[in-house]
Amino acid sequence: MLINLLQLGRVSYAEGMRVMNAVAAARKQQKIGDTLILLEHPPVLTLGRNATRANILASDEVLAAKGVEIHEINRGGDVTYHGPGQLVGYPIFDLRGDLPGKKGPHLGPVDFVRLMEEALIRTCNDFGVLAQRICKRTGVWTMAGATPDSSVQEKKIAAIGIHVSQAVTSHGFALNVTTDLRDFNWIVPCGIADRGVTSLEEEVSPEHPLRPTMENASNSIAHRFGHVFDRQILAVESKDALLANLV
Repeated sequence: MLINLLQLGRVSYAEGMRVMNAVAAARKQQKIGDTLILLEHPPVLTLGRNATRANILASDEVLAAKGVEIHEINRGGDVTYHGPGQLVGYPIFDLRGDLPGKKGPHLGPVDFVRLMEEALIRTCNDFGVLAQRICKRTGVWTMAGATPDSSVQEKKIAAIGIHVSQAVTSHGFALNVTTDLRDFNWIVPCGIADRGVTSLEEEVSPEHPLRPTMENASNSIAHRFGHVFDRQILAVESKDALLANLV
């Protein structure tokens, strides 16, 4: 069993959505297998199905001056930020497939999110960053007080929000790697006002051999998705190459 890995580099949010939707459509038609899309976006705010505009703190004028786009989308969750230095992943998976923990005709969306969280937690661990889930707060969080230099409160290091249509997932996760954390001041991240955000760059020890680069984070998350979902990873060169290969 395979997971196709499609790496796009930095692309506009609109282009990322075009690729994601094309891959999801092909997956629904059983033309391709499960696919993980990894990419990076210019500064953009996205509002999920549960979002409120009140959680955007910056004015339209400030955002426009910074070149920040705003998109209302169909994933779960509230408002989040994407930007340079953040690794975004769109797993396009059929929940009816052979997935860990599936007990009925398909894996539940919440169970799929838990698997994504596990892959992200292991990715953080690869960089020496201890991470965890927090009950009723989807995403991945650092451990409070895990090191002498760490925060006394947990901080979110990866956000998650998915959409499921015809048992196929879309949207996904955003892992802060070298993200400029000041950009999160434009919003109440995920609508959670009492916790901050952090990044691998902020949390990794200077002595740790694996440095928090986008390339290293991409390699780690691909490797960890393979472990968690018990699949081999098959890198594909482009969307066209992916869609040309029928399963």
